[in-house]
Amino acid sequence: MGRLSRKKRKTTGTAKPVQTADAFSNPLFHLGYGSQSPLEATEYPLTRMTYDYALLNSLYRSNWVVQNVVGIIPDDMLREGFTVSGAISPQYQQALDRCLRQTQLYDRINEGMRWGRLYGGAAGLILIRGQEDLSKPLDLETILPGTFAGLYIVDRWSGITPGMELVSDLADPDFGLPKYYDINMADGSTVVSVHHSRIIRFVGRELPYLEKMAEMYWGESEVEALYADVVKHDNVAANMAALTFRANVDSMEVENLDQLFSVAPTAIQQRFWNMMQAQNVLKSNFGMQLVNKGDSVKNTQYTFTGLQEIYDSMCLDLSGASRIPVTKLFGRAPAGLNATGESDLQNYYDYVDTLRESKLRPILEKLLPIIAMSVWGGVPEDMDIQFPPLWTPTAKEVAEIAKAKAETIIAAFQANLLDQATAQRELKKLAEETSMFDSISEETIKKNEGKTFQDVTALRDPLMGLGFEEA
Repeated sequence: MGRLSRKKRKTTGTAKPVQTADAFSNPLFHLGYGSQSPLEATEYPLTRMTYDYALLNSLYRSNWVVQNVVGIIPDDMLREGFTVSGAISPQYQQALDRCLRQTQLYDRINEGMRWGRLYGGAAGLILIRGQEDLSKPLDLETILPGTFAGLYIVDRWSGITPGMELVSDLADPDFGLPKYYDINMADGSTVVSVHHSRIIRFVGRELPYLEKMAEMYWGESEVEALYADVVKHDNVAANMAALTFRANVDSMEVENLDQLFSVAPTAIQQRFWNMMQAQNVLKSNFGMQLVNKGDSVKNTQYTFTGLQEIYDSMCLDLSGASRIPVTKLFGRAPAGLNATGESDLQNYYDYVDTLRESKLRPILEKLLPIIAMSVWGGVPEDMDIQFPPLWTPTAKEVAEIAKAKAETIIAAFQANLLDQATAQRELKKLAEETSMFDSISEETIKKNEGKTFQDVTALRDPLMGLGFEEA
């Protein structure tokens, strides 16, 4: 027994290591790893369709679905604009709004976002009058009043090329990105080298680091991720349109038709074609068709059962790939019993809100100090950017919100959790959301400071006869 054990240990020690892998496999049913099945034959080659400039242009010019995918989200991100909070007077706010209109800043940002989503990357050159050396970092103290002139938008393929040197300052928001960008002419010649502080970047879908380097620190086109679904959608729609020509087909039985086309003289064949053309001329919704005795005519009608479900599934795939609801991407009415589409829009607006915070806010935080120096001559310390809500409630919903919140404040006041002045302040805060209670003045609030619910009701006690203060 001991010999066998020693021999077994010796054999085990000299055995060659075998490479194993954890995976599911069922060779009998051709399932899992290494099986001869269509699933295991699937491959995903790295195509990098973002490089195909001509294909992206052709898709954008000819396909309305691609145009919606590229343009809907930037439109919604900028639809409500932004507000500036802080100690800013109405005159300053009006001057800021006037500058935004004159420079068409919303349109330029929208354009940059569109080309960034289509090509994977675009840039906006910050235009400041009087500053010709663009290779130097942008200094806010050098911006004179009225010198901000807007943005000059170029996409990654026609106007701008990132340099090789990267930003090494950890405190810089552009850390790890190109430090300089070359503005090019149409022939490829460099016009000027621009410091990154004077550039606004518009990037498509984010990529891993190595792929970002392969894309020259730009992103991926939004079209690349849904190109296969666009192809399926267009082919299904084209086939459905072609099937309409087969919706009503007439067929006529002709005796000895094979002999007519094989051995009959050309003149007889020509007379047969002339007869068929005459039949088509006579045939209409209210006409009749003449045939020889013994010939029969049959009408075949095509039914389109199931095609709508197939087309809807293609639309759902495109909606999921683009992250835009079907009702907004295709302009459809909500489908289904009692369907309103509100839940889809609310989820979509939540997604757009995340994009406003992650994509739009860095752009505005870089531009707003420059605009403030040009318009106001300085940058307020407490200046901040706020985005208005995208979802606009109806008048009925606003009334219900105002009623519910006002009743909550009144209940807290009656329970002596708040004094009258605090309750009035809480009611006045509802003005931004409900457009109600805005007429409560600060003088009235200060006058009621410290008054509890018992104090207010005691003054109106009918048994007292007179007011408490007068008594």
